[in-house]
Amino acid sequence: MPVAPPKHAVFSTGLWRLRQDISVLLAGDVVLPLPHRTFDVCVGWGRRPSFGKAQRVAQRRGLPLITLEDGFLAGYANTLHEPRHSYVVDRSGIYFDTGNPNDLEHLIRTIDVTAEELGWARSMMMRLSEERVTKFNCWPDATVDDAQALKRPYLLLIDQVPGDASLAGAGADAQRFRKMVEVAADHLAGRRLLVRSHPAAAARSPLLAAARELGLAFDIAPRVNPWEVVQQADEVWTISSQMGFEALMAGKPVHCFGRGFFAGRGLTTDHFPEPPLAACSLEKLFVVFYRHYMRCLDLHTRKPCSFDNALEQSLCVREQRNRIDSRMHAGGLSPWKRKAVAPFLIGKKGRPVFHLTCSSATKSARREGGKLARWGASADTPSVPQLLVEDGFIRSSGLGVALVLPSSLVLDSQGPHFDCSRASDLETMLQTRDFSAQELRRATLLRERLVALGVTKYNTGQAVALPDVEAGRLKILVPGQVEADASIRFGSPVIRSNKALVAAVRQLYPDAFISYKVHPDVASGLRSGGDDPDQHDHLALDGAIQDWIFWSDRVETMTSLAGFEALLRGRKVGVHGVPAYAGWGLTDDRMTTARRSRPRSLDELVAAMLLAYPHYVHPQSRLPCTPEELVEALAIFKPPASSLATMLATQINAIAVKLRDRRA
Repeated sequence: MPVAPPKHAVFSTGLWRLRQDISVLLAGDVVLPLPHRTFDVCVGWGRRPSFGKAQRVAQRRGLPLITLEDGFLAGYANTLHEPRHSYVVDRSGIYFDTGNPNDLEHLIRTIDVTAEELGWARSMMMRLSEERVTKFNCWPDATVDDAQALKRPYLLLIDQVPGDASLAGAGADAQRFRKMVEVAADHLAGRRLLVRSHPAAAARSPLLAAARELGLAFDIAPRVNPWEVVQQADEVWTISSQMGFEALMAGKPVHCFGRGFFAGRGLTTDHFPEPPLAACSLEKLFVVFYRHYMRCLDLHTRKPCSFDNALEQSLCVREQRNRIDSRMHAGGLSPWKRKAVAPFLIGKKGRPVFHLTCSSATKSARREGGKLARWGASADTPSVPQLLVEDGFIRSSGLGVALVLPSSLVLDSQGPHFDCSRASDLETMLQTRDFSAQELRRATLLRERLVALGVTKYNTGQAVALPDVEAGRLKILVPGQVEADASIRFGSPVIRSNKALVAAVRQLYPDAFISYKVHPDVASGLRSGGDDPDQHDHLALDGAIQDWIFWSDRVETMTSLAGFEALLRGRKVGVHGVPAYAGWGLTDDRMTTARRSRPRSLDELVAAMLLAYPHYVHPQSRLPCTPEELVEALAIFKPPASSLATMLATQINAIAVKLRDRRA
């Protein structure tokens, strides 16, 4: 008979909101401590009030007590309230309360780390230092003025929040801050005191209060990534801050005035009377904390993962969000469109702001020094900087017109990538950027994986019987398009209809077997494909586009992304418009543009179009992900069944799209 999983009681609404994570971390059910309800374990957070409640109930009922806390890799910004990358789970105490037993201390005393683990620790500490990864990773890089200020020699004093449990756990009080300032002042030797204030301390800062009471001159460190301040310091002085541990990773001398988890082990200069903790090398301490004590969860699946994986995901989130350096404003978007674009527009300044009209969005962006986000092509010359939003090249498992949320968008500061009349960020990148060997290798692997998993832009269509063609006859696939689509209006000035396209292909290849595949939006009845072509040999209404590409010898198109997908699969491609992938020496171009004069390899094209240009979010979490993660997810991910409300919204959207197409 199977054993029922243990029930873990949580004692705050905050922990209840984390119940899914807690259930994974503790391998059991999570319940609220309602009257007359039985449970097996009490769970609290850190040393907050919820811990006190959990502790009292555990003592009264004779139950085990577990403490949860943030790990040292939490997220992009605590103000966003997004899923955490890591947690600490402690069944005997908590790591920052060093005066009492805790699991970290037990692990340090009992675990024998291997040579492989020590090597891993050295490489990971170097990686954290080089990438400047800390608990939250929204900190800006230093400006020129900041960098200049940090060049002057200084001792770095790290502030902490008064009354915080980590200070009490380290055996420290306000007098320790005063003592730290006094001793540091005696060690200046011509250097200055630089104070790294804590964001949550503000006017209550015990460190600044101590310096002012002593009449000491000091500077405030700029609000930049903490690693930049640590790496330029001569020495780092702290009570028990995590930054002290990061300073050790950076190879800096560290003075401790409280018994933090990394102090008293022979790694720091200690200025406190408490007895030392277990001696430990920095590498072993890192292994024990990051591999054995801290628990990481995959950002998207919320399943356990390694620290290495969590770090890569954290870097991906930071890289993508740091590309948006201003608060984004958007106006006139439908509720569904807002939901679709919101995850892509989170940047250094936080979440986007949505307005009823473009006019009000423009005014707010101008007033706040932000940027305007606009969907698709726009001939207007805005009075504020803007980013034009459009679907990416690996979009989703389903059609946008059917209200399937996108997993990839592009945000272009110059013009839409499909508008051949002007340059786009993608075109500029392909014309000017040199890609590294590492980027090209990554592009190769991504291209091979895309093909192997059969992933395309929309990932729709079922297997169908493909037409048999006599040996030796050229097989041409002509993918149909929605004729009102902006990519044709702005990117194919000569051939502008599916009927004209098929006729042009027949003229070029009079003896070929031409299969015309109707666009999925048209086949579903949601949009119009114009007049039916009449010079093809076969009409395809269904089937996955990759199957049709493999069937063909050649693909001929106006601007369809199927041409790019055919290049990925080794097929020859002729283009009658000027899509983003044309003009680089990889396609047979029926039109040319003088702006595109640099031949590119297929992997350089992939590196630009799929690695450097788009923004990606995972279909499960709606959080930033890599294209590699998205490809793996789309290969197995199926959108949830549509609700009645969604189906109704889809029908309304289809009517709106048809009206828009008629106007276009």
